[in-house]
Amino acid sequence: MTTEDNAVFRHSIDIQLRFNDVDTYGHVNNNAYFAYFDLGKEAYLREVLCADFQSRRVVPVIASIRADFLAPVFYGDRIAVETRIARLGTKSFTLCQRAVSRDTGQVKCAGECVMVCFDLRESRSVELPDDYRRKIAAFENLSE
Repeated sequence: MTTEDNAVFRHSIDIQLRFNDVDTYGHVNNNAYFAYFDLGKEAYLREVLCADFQSRRVVPVIASIRADFLAPVFYGDRIAVETRIARLGTKSFTLCQRAVSRDTGQVKCAGECVMVCFDLRESRSVELPDDYRRKIAAFENLSE
């Protein structure tokens, strides 16, 4: 998935752990990682695509999401979510994310999400807009 050492993650945000993210075992509950990854996705898409999705007709929506939990995170740990887009398709793209310790660099959780471009007026999937494709390819240094 996203734990390979040679993968380049050009986007990162710090995550503030909340006390209610911690479960009875004393570590961050697995469900909290999906909220962390949502914060990373939103920041990545807003910054890279320079888009306000509330005013756009075509928006990316999640079609598939998964995560591998590799090591526990405890309340007080300093965590960042790193995000990259590894693949651009015709209507979709694959977004890779990982939660990383700011102190040790250890990958705590790795996730992958397929996002599909969706036309809100027509309620159907559509091709990835050219401006999305160009901006993502330029940021990620992908060949189009």
